[in-house]
Amino acid sequence: MSLLDVNGLGISFGGLKAVDDVSFAVKPGEIVSVIGPNGAGKTTLFNMISGIYLPGRGSVSLIGTDVTGTAPNRLAEMGLSRTFQNLQIFQEMTVLDNVLAGYHLSERGSVLADLLSLPGMRRRASQARAGAMKLLNRVRLDEKADEIAGNLSYGALKRLEIARALALDPKILLLDEPAAGCNAVETEEIDHLIAELAAQGIAILLVEHDMKLVMRISNHIVVLDHGQKIAEGDPATVSRDPAVIAAYLGTEYKEPAHVDG
Repeated sequence: MSLLDVNGLGISFGGLKAVDDVSFAVKPGEIVSVIGPNGAGKTTLFNMISGIYLPGRGSVSLIGTDVTGTAPNRLAEMGLSRTFQNLQIFQEMTVLDNVLAGYHLSERGSVLADLLSLPGMRRRASQARAGAMKLLNRVRLDEKADEIAGNLSYGALKRLEIARALALDPKILLLDEPAAGCNAVETEEIDHLIAELAAQGIAILLVEHDMKLVMRISNHIVVLDHGQKIAEGDPATVSRDPAVIAAYLGTEYKEPAHVDG
């Protein structure tokens, strides 16, 4: 059974079809990558799935429920979380506080209880702190918990953003170029983290330009060009597709070894 179903999704801006009739599905624990040249519509597709843009056509279903156009905060409550191309980190806050910020949607205490520091609120705060520390351990940043986030390396900031997204306890995680700007070592850390999350049952929908990473960890790949899906399949199939080679990979591309994640 699919966790996420994208059916005939499309949107136009000023008469230009930015995304046109795109369909695919993501299963629990599966890593699905969306690739394509710049301007292919990848981030626009993500924005429709995550409720930032209202699709002009088609639908999005999450765990069998139609969530087309549902607000991002409601989608987060239902199990969909995402990161962005540009880091959305509170640079002046500590690493731990950045992750704690991700717990706000699950807090149900009243403002009065918060102001008075009532026992229930104190208990929730303690639970959130413990949960945040577990997530920092998960992304190998627990030793940096009390450091100011702005002092971290770029790759560590990318992992911190993933930790904050995980604070919402997602069933599916949308990662928009998580390895962009990372060096080889940082990219490998992101690679391992994504594979670990998928192995734990979290579905991953990934937009990424690093083809070595994509081909190495993906179970399924969707290829966009000028807003349309031109191919999809497993890494081996996609990497040999003439349309994909012509539109994106290029004739010099060599297929890397694929390791199932």
